[in-house]
Amino acid sequence: MWRHRAVPAALLALLVATGCEGGTPDAGSKPEARPKATAAPTTSAAVARVCAKPAAGPAKAPAGAVTVDPGVVGDLAAKTEDSPPHTTFWLRPGRHRLDPGEYDQVLPKEGNTYLGAPGAVLDGAKTNHYAFGGTARDVTIRYLTVQGFTAPQDEGVVNHDSADGWVIEHATIRNNSGAGLMAGARQQVRASCLRDNGQYAMNAYKAGDSIKGLVVEGNEITGNNTDDWERRQPGCGCTGGMKFWAVDGADIRGNWVHDNRGAGLWADNNNNDFLFEGNVLDANDGAALMYETSYNAVIRNNTIRRNNWVEGRAAAKDGDDFPYGTVYVSEAGGEPRIPARTDRIEIYGNVLEDNWSGITLWENADRFCNSPANTSTGYCTLLVKDTTRCAQPGIATAPLYGDCRWKTQRVDIHGNRFVLDKSVLDCTVLCDRMAVLSNEGTSPDWSPYKGDRVAQAITLRQDNRWHDNVYVGPWTFVAHDAGRTLGSGQWQGTPYGQDAGSTFRAQDGG
Repeated sequence: MWRHRAVPAALLALLVATGCEGGTPDAGSKPEARPKATAAPTTSAAVARVCAKPAAGPAKAPAGAVTVDPGVVGDLAAKTEDSPPHTTFWLRPGRHRLDPGEYDQVLPKEGNTYLGAPGAVLDGAKTNHYAFGGTARDVTIRYLTVQGFTAPQDEGVVNHDSADGWVIEHATIRNNSGAGLMAGARQQVRASCLRDNGQYAMNAYKAGDSIKGLVVEGNEITGNNTDDWERRQPGCGCTGGMKFWAVDGADIRGNWVHDNRGAGLWADNNNNDFLFEGNVLDANDGAALMYETSYNAVIRNNTIRRNNWVEGRAAAKDGDDFPYGTVYVSEAGGEPRIPARTDRIEIYGNVLEDNWSGITLWENADRFCNSPANTSTGYCTLLVKDTTRCAQPGIATAPLYGDCRWKTQRVDIHGNRFVLDKSVLDCTVLCDRMAVLSNEGTSPDWSPYKGDRVAQAITLRQDNRWHDNVYVGPWTFVAHDAGRTLGSGQWQGTPYGQDAGSTFRAQDGG
C-alpha cells in the first residue's frame, strides 16, 4: 500500500538496476560525489543539532514516580501493567530489557509518562519487535533512548498502534528496523534524535486516516532507511526520513533533516494543511521534500542544500531526462474546497543551494481515481469519496472530469533564492532545471485525459506561478513535457509568462 509515487517507467527500471544506492554511514557503497552534512549549519537555520549531545533527563526520580530497575528483565512492562493510568515512570541509568518474546512490549495506560535518567536505554536486543504499543492516549516519553527493536516493514517501534496525543521529547530513537515512530492524532515529536532506523524515522500513518494536528519540531532526522528498502523492493516508494499519509494538519518546523537514504520528507496521498517552516534539509540522497497527491501547504523559510545528488545523478547516468527536482510537487495543489490555513501550495522565502535541480511540478496524465496508474490502491481524491464514480460516462464531464484527478494547481513559488554551482555537484547536464510538466495521456482506453490535455493544463491553465525569485547559476527550465527545455527568456515570454519580477545571474555560485 505504500507505493504511491507516480514516476516514469525509466526511473522504475533504474531502481531495479541500481537499487537506489547511497545513504547513511555503514549502509554500503556510495557514489564518490555524495555530499555529507558533517556539521550543523551556521546560518539562521542552525537548528536541531540534537544527536551529538542529547539533553539529559532527571538524575533522580521525581516525586511520586515509579522507579524502573535495569537489572530486572521486563521490569518496565510489568510495572506499567501493575500501575494505574497517569503514572510517571523513571528509568534508572543502564540498559533496560523487555521479556524476550518478539511481541513483548510496553503497553502504556492513558496519561502515563516515561522519563529516562541520564544513560537510560530501552534495548530490544534485536529480539523484540516493538517498544511501546497499545491504544492508550496522551502518553509521554522523554529523555529515553530506544534502540535495537525489529519492527517489520511499514510498522513502528514507538507508538506502534498509532494512539492519539502522544508526546515524544528529548528522546533518541535509533538503530531500529522499520520506523522509529508511528503517529497518531495530536502527536508531538520535539527535540529528539531520530537516526539510523531501517526504514523511516517516523511513519505517520494510521488506519482510518485520522491523524490531525501533528507537530514535528526541532528534531534531528538523519541516516534513516539503513535497510535500503528501494533496493529490496524496487519501486516501493517506502523509504526516506519521514513519510506522511493522509494527515490533516501538520506543522513540520525547525528540524535538521540530513543524510537520509531516499527523500528527506515525503507527504504522500491525501495529506492536507501542512506547514514546512525553518527546516534545514541537507544532503539527502533523494528529494529534500516531496508533496504528492495532496493539498494545501506552506513551504517557507527553509534552507535546502546538496540534496538529490545520488538519485538525480543515477537517473541522468541512465539517460532518463525527467527533471527530478529537489522539491517535488507531484499531483498536489491548492484546493479552496478543502479547509486549510491556505488554499494554495505556497513556496516562498527558501534558499535552495547546490541541489540536483530545483522545483518540479508534475502531473501524471494517466493517474486518477480508478485508473491502473493510481498506485494509491482503493483511494480517490478528497473531492470524490466513491472511487467507482470516476468512470465513463460521468468522468468525461464536469465536475468529475476535474475532481477525479489530483491536480497540480495553484502553486505559488516566489521570493526564493536558487543557487547552483555545477562544479560543486560535478555535473554538466540535467542538474540545473526548474520544471512544470506532464506526460502524454495514453491509458486506460476510457481515459478522458489522452494526449497533451493535462500537459497544457498544468503548464498554462492551473495557476502555477513562479515570480520574484533570484537565480544564481546556469539554470534552465522545462515546460509542458520533458523534451521542452527553455532558457530564461523563453520561460518568461509567451506563452509561459513565468518568473515575472525575477532576477537572473548566469554565472555559477554566489
